Amino acid sequence: RGAAGISAMAAGGAEERGGLEATVWGRLRILRERWTRGVRERSGVAALPEDVEEVSALQMLPIDVQLHIMSFLSPQDLCHLGSTSCYWRAAVQDPLLWRCFLLRDLPFWTSIDWKSLPDVEIFNKAFSEVSDTVLYDYMAVYKKSCPQGRRSLKTSRPRYGAMTSFLQSLVTQAEPRFAMFGLGLEELDESLVQKMMTCPEILLVAGLPQRQIHGIGSGVSFQFNNSQKFNILTLYSTMSVERRRARAEQAVAVNKMFFQENNVVGNQQAVHYSVIAQVKKVCEVVDGFIYVANAEARKNHDRQEELARILAMIDPALGPPNRPLLVLSCVSHVGVKRIPCVYMAHQLQLNLLHRPWMVQDTVAATLAGLLSGIEWLLEEADCKNAQ
Repeated sequence: RGAAGISAMAAGGAEERGGLEATVWGRLRILRERWTRGVRERSGVAALPEDVEEVSALQMLPIDVQLHIMSFLSPQDLCHLGSTSCYWRAAVQDPLLWRCFLLRDLPFWTSIDWKSLPDVEIFNKAFSEVSDTVLYDYMAVYKKSCPQGRRSLKTSRPRYGAMTSFLQSLVTQAEPRFAMFGLGLEELDESLVQKMMTCPEILLVAGLPQRQIHGIGSGVSFQFNNSQKFNILTLYSTMSVERRRARAEQAVAVNKMFFQENNVVGNQQAVHYSVIAQVKKVCEVVDGFIYVANAEARKNHDRQEELARILAMIDPALGPPNRPLLVLSCVSHVGVKRIPCVYMAHQLQLNLLHRPWMVQDTVAATLAGLLSGIEWLLEEADCKNAQ
């Protein structure tokens, strides 16, 4: 049901959001009528002068104009607006107003993580449900999920973390190592790995390829922000010759990283994968994982299959269960229509994972978004090692 709701929102979101906006307008009209009636009652003979709230020109604008103006405000600006009067405090705290903003804005967010992913029920619930305001505080959901809210939480962390990182840098440590895999490495028109290797102004290569793994992977050291070094072990489904042949024939290459084990759960057959011995050795030593997902909307994707392979790589039997997972939601070029990162997180069912994860929009041709993802991954790996 969740995947269907997400697909429906991605395909026909404008119509549904239009219905929600109409509902919000109706609620704001009722709010203004009650507020206006209350002002008239309080401005009677028995009311004290200080009890009468002055009516501003903004409050007297048509409701649709008010909503249009509020649509340009950030969450922080809306909260500031709510502190100016009783009317605006009630208006900006309306749950359906924030649900409207949430469904409007989340397709344009470039990242989402395990702490901020909105519940899938937000996509499925009908607008007319009476219990809508009881079940969800959409204002809190928006503030927790939006990039600005997550950045403010990040900057509010204690500053001693920077000193700890400096002290740790004085001690010789092995480079953090991450295993990178996924269909986005092979299906896109632009090669993400090749771009990473040839853009020193964005990401500096600090070491030559090493540790060949039977033709399907190798390790390269990079330098982040001209300081911290880290190693990425890139794992492909099969050898480059076979990948090129499959691409030329528009076929799917046989993935040699995994072998399939069919399990029967109830009356249904569940697909379960395990990694081959060479990949298993990699999974046992890395500090985290990078999954490169094909986020181009023009292609059909079997996300259930992708999840099964992700689960095989991050199997707790192969290493610490708290190692972070970075999902690079990648497209070839800037103009390619993409699946929003929030939808990607739900399609891959990342909410089922019991470990830190983040989905970061990335463009292979420009490496846009890559450094933000790498920064998060290094921070999470550093936290894991400090525990």
